[in-house]
Amino acid sequence: MVLLIATPSLLLPGVTSDVTQIVALVAIFAAALTIFEYASVYPGIVEFRNAPPFNRLRYAALLLIVFLISMVIRGETTPSALTALVTEFGTGIGRAIDFPYSPVRQIVLLLPEDTSAMHIDRVRTAAGISYFFSMLSLAVFYFFVRVKNWPLHRGPFNVWVNLPTFDPTTGGDVVQRLERDARFNIVVGFTMPFIIPAVLKAAESLFGQVTLDNPQSMVWIVAAWAFLPASLLMRGLAMGRIAALIERKRASAIRAREREGLAAA
Repeated sequence: MVLLIATPSLLLPGVTSDVTQIVALVAIFAAALTIFEYASVYPGIVEFRNAPPFNRLRYAALLLIVFLISMVIRGETTPSALTALVTEFGTGIGRAIDFPYSPVRQIVLLLPEDTSAMHIDRVRTAAGISYFFSMLSLAVFYFFVRVKNWPLHRGPFNVWVNLPTFDPTTGGDVVQRLERDARFNIVVGFTMPFIIPAVLKAAESLFGQVTLDNPQSMVWIVAAWAFLPASLLMRGLAMGRIAALIERKRASAIRAREREGLAAA
């Protein structure tokens, strides 16, 4: 977590001492929270902590996105072979995804009309990188669910530890609630890349235009714009998978009781 939060400050030019101190404080807090969560036996606030690779995929995707966007911006002042390669890759991905009504096009249209072509290309490149690797992490997780039998590939699944905010004793049927949560997360995750730019554009009169001129702000905003929807989609897939496992367990128990009843008769 320290590496993830400190990456932009380590790579981007022109970082002031005040920003460095704030980043260090946030990094220490995030690291302490992660250590306490994974060292504790009891559930906390982190979901699926004992069901890898759910959180590992999300962390790796966010770290890669932040690192690559930072390298693109670094290449403008300190060019190297690596920054040139990353920029060329991101430019190709951004242009390929930048078609009408695409998520990348929506975030490009968020910029003011007088934005320079260089800055538009930078934002398009960052958006392409962020969206591509977010969707790649979602595809990898889907592979684990469908092919690797997640979360049972590492043993029994503990609902209490892995879903600390889900109370099975309240509300209606557990399976229906999990399926409802899964559908909600999938719908919100699918629409969020389109809704976020639209909301920011509509709120310009209150908060001003979103220019993404500050390098650190651009890294985190563009990364969150693509990573949060992908994270919600992954959570929706996970909730749906848990609901299916519980339903399958119920069906097996019903069949076993029916066989016992027939044998007794």
